[in-house]
Amino acid sequence: MSSTTGMPSDGGGDRPWQSYHTAYTNAKAGTEGVDKEKVQRVIYEMSKGSKYFENEQKKEAITKLKIEHLRAQCAKLTDNDITHFQKVAERKILELEAERDLSKIWLHTDMDAFYAAVETLENPSLKGKPLAVGSMSMIATASYEARKFGVRAAMPGFIGCKLCPDLVFVRPNFERYTHYSELARKVFQRYDPNFFATSLDEAYLDITAVCVERGITGEEVASELRGAVHQETGLTCSAGVAPNRMIAKVCSDINKPNGQFILPNDRDAVTTFVSTLPIRKIGGIGKVTEQMLHQVLGISTCQEMLQKAAFLCALFSEGSTDFFLSVGLGLGGTETPEHRLRKSMSCERTFSATDNSSLLFEKLDNLAENLADDMQKECLKGRTLTLKLKTSAFEVRTRAATAQNYISSKEDILIYAKKLLKAELPLSLRLMGLRMSHFHGEKDDSTSPTQKTLDRFFHSSDNNSNTNGTNGASFVNASGGNNYCNDATTKDDCSIHDAGKDVSVDQQAFFSHDEKLSVPEGMSSINHDNEPASSNMKATESEKFDESGSCKTSASSSKPDEHFWVDGYICSLCGFELPQCFEEERQEHSDFHLAEMLQKEDAVDSTAHLSKERLAERPCSTTPTPSKKKLKPSKEGKHIPIDSFFLKCNKKV
Repeated sequence: MSSTTGMPSDGGGDRPWQSYHTAYTNAKAGTEGVDKEKVQRVIYEMSKGSKYFENEQKKEAITKLKIEHLRAQCAKLTDNDITHFQKVAERKILELEAERDLSKIWLHTDMDAFYAAVETLENPSLKGKPLAVGSMSMIATASYEARKFGVRAAMPGFIGCKLCPDLVFVRPNFERYTHYSELARKVFQRYDPNFFATSLDEAYLDITAVCVERGITGEEVASELRGAVHQETGLTCSAGVAPNRMIAKVCSDINKPNGQFILPNDRDAVTTFVSTLPIRKIGGIGKVTEQMLHQVLGISTCQEMLQKAAFLCALFSEGSTDFFLSVGLGLGGTETPEHRLRKSMSCERTFSATDNSSLLFEKLDNLAENLADDMQKECLKGRTLTLKLKTSAFEVRTRAATAQNYISSKEDILIYAKKLLKAELPLSLRLMGLRMSHFHGEKDDSTSPTQKTLDRFFHSSDNNSNTNGTNGASFVNASGGNNYCNDATTKDDCSIHDAGKDVSVDQQAFFSHDEKLSVPEGMSSINHDNEPASSNMKATESEKFDESGSCKTSASSSKPDEHFWVDGYICSLCGFELPQCFEEERQEHSDFHLAEMLQKEDAVDSTAHLSKERLAERPCSTTPTPSKKKLKPSKEGKHIPIDSFFLKCNKKV
C-alpha cells in the first residue's frame, strides 16, 4: 500500500511549517484566495517553542503511531483476505443503499460570521473593518474582511494581529448573541416546529411538510427563510437543502456568505455531488481520521471510500466502516431525533496561565456563581458536579463529585468545586470549567423527605463515619468518559483518539455551547474536528491506545456499564439513536450515563464499606454470641435481623 500513501513533508528542510497542521490552518468559509502557505508559516513561527506547540507535537507523534499500526495491519492482508473483505464490503454497500431515503427535504442554516455580524449591527462604525470578537488569547469569530487575511475563529488573537495588523477586537457579549439567536429561531419555528439547533448560529429544519403543504420547492423555502431571518434580525444567513442532514450541512457552506445551495432529491445528483467532495468537508471526519485515510489508503474524496471499501472493512470496526461507506454513498440522517430534556449545564473560562491559587479560587467562585444563576433561571437542581481543568501545558483533566442531595446554589456548588480543585493544586492552569448534570426529575426518584431508603441509609452511614471532610460526596476521576470502544460487536479494537479532541479551548469547547462562554461560534461542544464517535481500528490483539499514546491490553473492548455508540449512532446502554452530527446532544447523553455510573459507584462503595464493618464486628470465636432474643435456627444458616444490622452500624458509627 506504500504506493497509495500520501505522506506529507517530514517537517525538516527549508519548509518545516508545511507539516504543521492545527485547527488554525483549516480551510473556512471566507478564506478562499488566502495565501495558505504564508498563513501556515506565520502560525508555525509564532507557535514554535510554546507549550501548545509541544502538545501538538506529542499528539502528532501519537497519530503517527496509529498510522504505522494501520499500515502494519494493511501489509499483513493477503489476496484471499482482500477478496473476502471485498465481498463483505459489497454486501454492506447493498444493505446501506437499500436504506436510502429520498423522501425528506432537510435544510441546514448557518448565520454568517454571527458574533461579528451582531457587533457590526449594534455598532455600524465597525462595518467594513477587519473585526475579531474575542481577545489576544482567543478569537471567537472573525468578520469576512478579517478572514481575507487568514484570521479565523479558534485562532489566538496575537496570531491574528500578526496576519492582519489592522485587526479590531471586540469583547464577546453572549447576552446579545443569545437575543439575536432567539429572534432567528422564532423564524425557524414557522417552517419546522421541531427544528433543533446545534449552536447559537446553526440549526437543522425538516421542511418536507412545508414544501408539500404549500406546493413549493426547497429552494423557495430557503430563499423565503433567509429573507425572513434578515427582516427579523438584520443579519444574513446561508442555507443548504438536501435529502439528509449530513449533505445539507455541507451545502450550507458552499455559497457563504448570504447564499444557498440546493441538492435535488435524486440519487444520481447526490452520488455525483459527493464523488469529488473532500472527506474533510464531512462532519465526523477530522484531522486525524483524514490523515489516516489519506496516508494509509490514499483516500482524499468521498468516492474513494467506495473504491477502497475492502480495506476499510479490513482495518476499521464495523461501525466506522458503515460510517465511511455511508459517506461514500452520500447517506445521512433523515429522521428528527427525539426531544430530550436537558442533561447538563455548564460554563468555562479561559485566562492567562497562572499558578496563583488565590486567583484560581476567585475564578472558581465566578464560575460557580454563573452556573448557579443559569441553573436557577431554569429551576434546575443537580447532583453530579464536574470540574474541568486545562494546564499551562494543555493537559486536560476532568474530576467529578456526586452530592447526596440535589443542589443549585453557588454556596453548595463551591463546597464540592473547591475540594476538587484543592486536590489538584499546586498547578498552573489556563482554563477552568464547571458542569452540573444528573438533574432532579431525570428519572424516577424513590427518595422523599418522609421516607429514608436503604440506599440513602448507606450514604448517611458513610457520611457519619467520614473523617476526610467529603460531606458524603463521591469524588471520581471522570476523565475517561470518551475512551470507550464504540462498536459492541468488535472485541479487538484499537480506539482512535483524535488529536483534535485534546486541543486547547482556543480550538474547542468541551462544555455546552449555548452557555455564556468565550468559545468560537458554531463550534461543537465535543470535538472541534468532528471526529466520528465510532472511529475504531481493528487490532490483532485486544488493545486500546490511551490519550498518552501508550497501548493498554484488555480482556475485552467493552464493559457492561461502559457507554459507547453502537454502529456510531445507537447508545449501548439505552438504545437511544443519535447520529454523529449531533455532537452537543451526544455529549449531554453521555453525561447522563456518566452521572448514573457515578451514582452506582457511590452506592457500591457505601455497601462495601458497611460490609467490611460487619466482618470486623464478627467475633473470632465459634461460640454463639448471647443475645436478648434467641433466634430460631435456619436450615440455610444464621441470619442477622435487619434492625440488628442497623443497630450495629449505628454503634460502629
